[in-house]
Amino acid sequence: MGNLHSVQTSFERLGQPLTQVRNPVDLEGCDALILPGVGAFDPAMEKLHSSGLVSDLRSWHERGRPLLGICLGLQLLFESSGEGKTEGLGIFEGSVQRLPDGEGERIPHMGWGQLRPHHACPLLPQGDEQPWVYFVHSYAAIPSKASDLAATVSFGHGEATAMVWKQRTGACQFHPEKSAKAGAQILKHWIGWLQSGAPLSQ
Repeated sequence: MGNLHSVQTSFERLGQPLTQVRNPVDLEGCDALILPGVGAFDPAMEKLHSSGLVSDLRSWHERGRPLLGICLGLQLLFESSGEGKTEGLGIFEGSVQRLPDGEGERIPHMGWGQLRPHHACPLLPQGDEQPWVYFVHSYAAIPSKASDLAATVSFGHGEATAMVWKQRTGACQFHPEKSAKAGAQILKHWIGWLQSGAPLSQ
């Protein structure tokens, strides 16, 4: 849904080629999955249903296999969205809601924002570094469990979810493939984590 080519190009620049998965058969031989997306929640879920991949994505997470969502891909990992009526993948408990109006911010939230880490995860740099990354979104996830929230970004008078992580499934609301050096570094962290055997976070 939208940004497959830019994501694929970003990984190729890091020396990591990708294979596009269009149906369950394409999952054979995959070590990790990336679920990118730009657009609306319901059409994206309908596309996943038509591809036959919904149950495979859920079982992929349940079996503890690495999965990375990007932008709309993060939102699809939740149970539902205020943007539509279709049930999400439900890998993360919680819902996706429209960003609040009247916060002195334009919607869609578009531009650079600084990550505020909440919990360590394989996507984040070590130490106190708070990278600036690029966002384009009108909706944001609200995790039911605080332990799933890996990072936030300032929005108006509060914060919006920027990253989530649970077991070996993580996701970015921002676009690492459009976030210059900081985004490339985040993707390198994920690739390095995979190459080290995808250890579970302590």
